[in-house]
Amino acid sequence: MNLAGKKILVTGADGFIGSHLTETLLRAGHDVRAFVLYNSFGSWGWLDRTDAALKKDLDVFAGDIRDPHGVRTAMQGCDVVLHLAALIGIPYSYHSPDTYVDTNIKGTLNVVQAARDLGVEKVIHTSTSEVYGTAQFVPITETHPLQGQSPYSASKIGADQLALSFYQSFATPVAVARPFNTYGPRQSARAVIPTVITQIANGQRRIKLGSLHPTRDFNFVSDTVQGFIAIAEAERSVGEVINLGSAFEISIGDTAQLIADTMGQTIEIETDAQRLRPENSEVERLFADRSKALELTGWEPRYGGLDGFRRGLAETVAWFTHEENLRCYTADRYHI
Repeated sequence: MNLAGKKILVTGADGFIGSHLTETLLRAGHDVRAFVLYNSFGSWGWLDRTDAALKKDLDVFAGDIRDPHGVRTAMQGCDVVLHLAALIGIPYSYHSPDTYVDTNIKGTLNVVQAARDLGVEKVIHTSTSEVYGTAQFVPITETHPLQGQSPYSASKIGADQLALSFYQSFATPVAVARPFNTYGPRQSARAVIPTVITQIANGQRRIKLGSLHPTRDFNFVSDTVQGFIAIAEAERSVGEVINLGSAFEISIGDTAQLIADTMGQTIEIETDAQRLRPENSEVERLFADRSKALELTGWEPRYGGLDGFRRGLAETVAWFTHEENLRCYTADRYHI
């Protein structure tokens, strides 16, 4: 599918990945409608900081993904939907699991139901590597068993299956993008990389973290964005689940040390009990097989492997340590 001339809706456009995706599409000259979460402050989230030259071409719809009427209204006249709106914090899902069902599962139902009724040409639904749980084999292919090791991951499994069921049942043109752990500028401090960077940038040398031994497959945000676009454009992606990963794994502890090296600091790591997941909920290992993405879409990460991870971390550190950006984060308390 050629996206030129298509009206593209991005849900979750106010968030970390969604804002980068929206800006990338705008820079490419696409017609974009940004679905942002309504709030009384009139904020568009990270899109508030988008360059004015891009903002002038941006069509913004403020609503709530849980509201079927608002979702349907936002999708009218759209050809392609990139559905990123979701609750993503794993610790908060232990606290308030009901909101994850409403937002992630019901929100996805609202999107695919409206897409079916309105004749949308393509829907890209966002999954997560968390649906795999601890790897039973590596690298993890799209055929790996799904394991709901947290209420968050369970809600995303439900959302994924619901989206795919509309393809199977009604031929709704759905593709599922399954990114592994995305990092980069604007990421929430709930994630490990911003947590380490902001603590060091605020002068702390004894860094508080949870488990250090689990491994993750980190994607730099621009790679994830290009993966979404590649899946949207690929004709063969309809009805498919496609991993977006760097095919490189590294432990949380080694990641923290790599960040410290990048920032030229020496750190000690302290285990903070409140940051630990329940024992059986911790995902011990994530390591992607990305061969399907290459085969179906031609996508490959520009920041893959250890060298790519170092480059991505350097860009991430540079953004977070800019004074204006660092002020947006509070490193002195734990965020769930």
